[in-house]
Amino acid sequence: MKIGLYFGTFNPIHVGHLTIANHMAEYSALDKVWFVVTPHSPFKKKSTLLDNRQRYEMVYLATKDYLKLEPSDIEFTLPQPNYTINTLVYLKEKYPDYEFSLIMGEDNLKSLHKWKNYEQIIEDYEIFVYPRIFEGKTETQPLDHKNIHKIDAPIMELSSSFIRKAIRNGKVVRPMLPEHVWSFLDEMNFYR
Repeated sequence: MKIGLYFGTFNPIHVGHLTIANHMAEYSALDKVWFVVTPHSPFKKKSTLLDNRQRYEMVYLATKDYLKLEPSDIEFTLPQPNYTINTLVYLKEKYPDYEFSLIMGEDNLKSLHKWKNYEQIIEDYEIFVYPRIFEGKTETQPLDHKNIHKIDAPIMELSSSFIRKAIRNGKVVRPMLPEHVWSFLDEMNFYR
């Protein structure tokens, strides 16, 4: 089974995340997409994150009606900060019959050289890249490695930080979130 790993803090998960993941599950060689909820990205401030379990619950609520999309809390038990290479090695040992790939936006591909052991990641794992807009335009990233595959997925200009700020400012964000996630956020009074 081919599993695409979509890493993120998902703080909160939104319709852009779901659209990309579903597109990857339906229009690439992947059988399933796992949303790997990251407890702490080395590139993000931890103070802005909701509790790990609250973010996992939102991902569960967002994906529960999709057969090919699943939440994963695999990184919650791994040493922090979480590095993708460590998670990949752990998953390969835990699920030897599965073939794991990465899903990332062009913006992450552009900074991949900053990741721990990035050469090993590129050499050992396929990377499915979806388009992103940079400063108002799409940017072409050289994709000259056999394991990097650009997927013609929808371009989503929606971010979790935009949603958090909008909620703080009393804006209506309901259309940007899966219905179950919106209900959970509203009930828990998150990001206000």
